[in-house]
Amino acid sequence: MDPVLLARIQFAANISFHILFPTITIALGWVLLFFKLRFNATRDEAWMDAYRFWVKVFALSFALGVVSGITMSFQFGTNWPGFMERVGNIAGPLLAYEVLTAFFLEATFLAIMLFGFSRVPGWVHTGATFLVAFGTTMSAFWIIVLNSWMHTPQGHEMRDGVAHAVDWAAIVFNPSMPYRLTHMLIASALTVAFLLAGISAWRWLKGDRAPAVMAALRTGVVMGAVLAPVQAFVGDLHGLNTLEHQPAKVAAMEANWETRGHVPLVLFAIPDEANRTNRFEIAIPSGASLILKHDPAGVVPGLNEFEGKHPPVAPVFYAFRVMVGTGLLMIAMAWAGAWFLWKRGALPVLMLRGFAAMAFAGWVATLAGWYVTEIGRQPWLVTGVLTTAQAAGPVPAMAIGSTLVTYLVLYVLLLGAYITTIYRLAKKGRVAEATDTSMVKPGSAPGEMVA
Repeated sequence: MDPVLLARIQFAANISFHILFPTITIALGWVLLFFKLRFNATRDEAWMDAYRFWVKVFALSFALGVVSGITMSFQFGTNWPGFMERVGNIAGPLLAYEVLTAFFLEATFLAIMLFGFSRVPGWVHTGATFLVAFGTTMSAFWIIVLNSWMHTPQGHEMRDGVAHAVDWAAIVFNPSMPYRLTHMLIASALTVAFLLAGISAWRWLKGDRAPAVMAALRTGVVMGAVLAPVQAFVGDLHGLNTLEHQPAKVAAMEANWETRGHVPLVLFAIPDEANRTNRFEIAIPSGASLILKHDPAGVVPGLNEFEGKHPPVAPVFYAFRVMVGTGLLMIAMAWAGAWFLWKRGALPVLMLRGFAAMAFAGWVATLAGWYVTEIGRQPWLVTGVLTTAQAAGPVPAMAIGSTLVTYLVLYVLLLGAYITTIYRLAKKGRVAEATDTSMVKPGSAPGEMVA
């Protein structure tokens, strides 16, 4: 196989594994702070019990995120030396800012957060939790700044083929950064919301009637109900920004081949890139023009306008639909769950099973969205500045392929161990099997409804 393609697959595998864990820690840190503040305000041990359980999940996620991130950074020097050679004057300082403002902060206060329950004053432990949560958000900020700059580069000039910074404010606050950052932070919050609801629902179905389980379940459902529709709105704004700055990516997302008005919204199709058309297309007339231009007759750029300079259509097209479909399902589940909690004060067993099945739905949506973003940037690594092929190093295909297989095997084992550990922690946290009747709706069988 082509060494460049193998190097891309290897980096994609690494970042796909890595992003799973920051997606959890970014928002879970703030949820833990919420649990601690609720305990401080009410002295209700349920909140502290919830904190103690979920801080273990945070620690596990944090550890795997750090390890996989280090592995990913090595690939800049091995497989992609052209990246740092061409744009290292921009990327290097941004990565250093992350270490200085985020990683050190997290590493300094994480031990207090994990082991300081009874060893430091309560306000110190609460402060440590805040600083760790703030550190994870700052880490996300700097990484998104760099990634956004790669998509919509600003504030630099090229000298002898090398990018030099001339305006750091323009680099940091590049045109797509606010949309990407907001979209990613909400994606993290939704991932955590469904993880909270899903694991808590599983614990309830397995007989755990602890008040801490109920507290986490309610927190997850409410977070999902509030944030899922907000994410849809932010996603629409992000799409409009992408249309302005990366029209070829939007054309691939919509599998739209011709620049025209009244572009249909393709619900399903099999994009045929060789013949520049779609097969078995199911579409809503003028839907894409209405969404992207807010006008049924709005002209939307087509892929033929970028022939030879647009991303592979099929993976972007399908990944976008997986992301949107998962998002719509999350909205439906969260709203239905919130309605049951509001109207009946309880969730039916079927819905508990649904939340348990969707515990890791946030990962599906996040990965699909990330594939849309990153594959949709091809053939560019830094739009208009550096192509992927130009950044690749002279590493033989055999060497990349062998390490790729090793990575994939290791990642599958680690991911399996991670998920297994979370469920074992949840099982270990079970209380007595006896049902607390105060948690059951009057007239229902034990386990039928959850308060």
